[in-house]
Amino acid sequence: MKVKSLTVPEIILVSGTRVALGVGLGLLIAGKLSRDARKGAGSALLALGALTTIPLAIEVMGKPDQVAAHA
Repeated sequence: MKVKSLTVPEIILVSGTRVALGVGLGLLIAGKLSRDARKGAGSALLALGALTTIPLAIEVMGKPDQVAAHA
């Protein structure tokens, strides 16, 4: 099995991008805000999450593989 090791700051960044994507998508499909506010906030968060995911994914995928030890 191949394993990638991540630092705590990397895990926080990856989690943050997932949160931004999820909240942005949720705002786009929810009906709680006015249409313009929902569309603006949702689009901004969705774009932020998507754009920050790309460099993080490249960084994580570019890390060398480690072989997992079997117990």
